[in-house]
Amino acid sequence: MSDERPAEDRHIPVLRDRCINLLAPAIERAIESTGRAVVVDATLGMGGHSEALLTRFEQLHLVGIDRDEQALALAGSRLARFAGRTDLVHAVYDEIDDVVRDLGFVAVDGVLFDLGVSSLQLDERDRGFAYSYDAPLDMRMDTSTGPTAADVVNTYPQEDLVRIIRKWGEEKFAGRIAAGIVQAREKAPLSTTGELVDVIRGVVPAAAARTGGHPAKRTFQALRIEVNEELDVLERAIPAALNVLALGGRVVVMSYHSLEDKIVKSFFAAGSKSSAPVGFPVELEEHKAQLKTLTRGTEVPTAAEIEENPRAASARLRAVERIRNRSAS
Repeated sequence: MSDERPAEDRHIPVLRDRCINLLAPAIERAIESTGRAVVVDATLGMGGHSEALLTRFEQLHLVGIDRDEQALALAGSRLARFAGRTDLVHAVYDEIDDVVRDLGFVAVDGVLFDLGVSSLQLDERDRGFAYSYDAPLDMRMDTSTGPTAADVVNTYPQEDLVRIIRKWGEEKFAGRIAAGIVQAREKAPLSTTGELVDVIRGVVPAAAARTGGHPAKRTFQALRIEVNEELDVLERAIPAALNVLALGGRVVVMSYHSLEDKIVKSFFAAGSKSSAPVGFPVELEEHKAQLKTLTRGTEVPTAAEIEENPRAASARLRAVERIRNRSAS
């Protein structure tokens, strides 16, 4: 079942005002010095954050990236009135460096990441991201390419299923679930989310399901991450974003589970500290931190924001500013 409503009626951007306010000083600085700022929305989705940015800053040029062609089409309609100030690109966000260079920009003043599965992907039932209704077992963010979740559950060896469900889903019953999947697929391939949910319900203890939420939640997360290579992409995307960031530019990242946040934290922490050897008497210029942390730990949504948009509940926000150019190293 497809939702035909326009993007602005379907999507409440998570932590919208906080994200815009974190990017604002870098945007205003660039506009003041050059007359224009460039920001990349690396996970464009349905364009809510981008719309807010373009509305607030009239001298802003926005580059929107998304691997989901349906999302690009919806965002394109939403942002049509800004067409002269936007470039919307079908790409994966670890390609941000190439996208920016191909568009002719030397550097950008801000980058925004809103990670994980989007509201669009959850709401479109035939995409197979949700365990709450029956649909084809797909889970691809880019439906034009790549293996589906059905390919994973029906072809991966049992030990690989255990590995991804335990690692990406942080699921303590990974062994039971993988064994259940292999047993079920020997009779017939699993082709729908409902079939997979039934397998999981059959092997996860009822007591665990009562206290830990839906028994399929972690397995679906693991399969989605595997199908879309989300964490591998993120490992490449953060350095790529930092590589195109101008001096004074800012990167803002919203993540939705601990595995994403751990990756972001690691890159931001490494760039925010001196690289001088321990005990080195003088900190040389090339050893000085390249980034300044803008958030204290992770920021989380307020109760009011969660009430307005329940999907914001697990959001964790981090942000940094470039304070030293790489050319100095």
